[in-house]
Amino acid sequence: MKIVNRYIGVRDGYLGDFTYRTHAEFYPEYCGLDIDPATYPGTTRERFIEILGNQSPRDQAKILRGVIDRFDHDADNKTRLELRPELESWIARLESAPAVELGRPEHTRDVVIRALADADELIRTNGATSAVDRIHTALHGHVLSLCEEAGIEANHETTTNRALKLLRQNHPGLAADGPRAGDITRILGAMATVLDSLNPIRNNASVAHPNEELLDDPEANLAINAARTVFAFLDAKLGGVT
Repeated sequence: MKIVNRYIGVRDGYLGDFTYRTHAEFYPEYCGLDIDPATYPGTTRERFIEILGNQSPRDQAKILRGVIDRFDHDADNKTRLELRPELESWIARLESAPAVELGRPEHTRDVVIRALADADELIRTNGATSAVDRIHTALHGHVLSLCEEAGIEANHETTTNRALKLLRQNHPGLAADGPRAGDITRILGAMATVLDSLNPIRNNASVAHPNEELLDDPEANLAINAARTVFAFLDAKLGGVT
């Protein structure tokens, strides 16, 4: 990880000049975040990497800004001077990341967890366009996992739209029986239609294949937010988010 090994630096396996105490003070003082590194195992380096990887894009941006502020006194460090524009570009991408944020699903397939982590990392380092394929994979895998858990027949060839429809029709947790149930059902139906468009977008305008034309970041953010909205709704209704 470039920010750890080259910008902050590593000494004897530890994170720069951080002690356990100053590492704990770093998050509230420089980032405005209530994070306790003592709840994570390992050295300061290992804790920092895990903490950064577990945050939402906007909190990742706060941590990166905190790193710049924390080491700003070392203005003559050539490596940091060279890397600072790259860190600032990461921050800009993170701060313009999709607005719909997700918790980590507790009951799902390993591929979903990996795809969500990949999507967050790609948004941070390369922009939203690079993450469309990963968020598509994550949502597809999660909906199939929910079907499997509920005993609803579906397999890897079942499309996301079809699997979502099976869930809506057969999962008791998605029964339309609350206020304005008809309107909510129509919204879900419309969202399913939106999700149906993710397949051709993934196949023809994402980095999943060597496509000549790719989505611009605003359109990629739109697609990612649509998928994340459905993801967040399913988790809110069916539970299983840590």
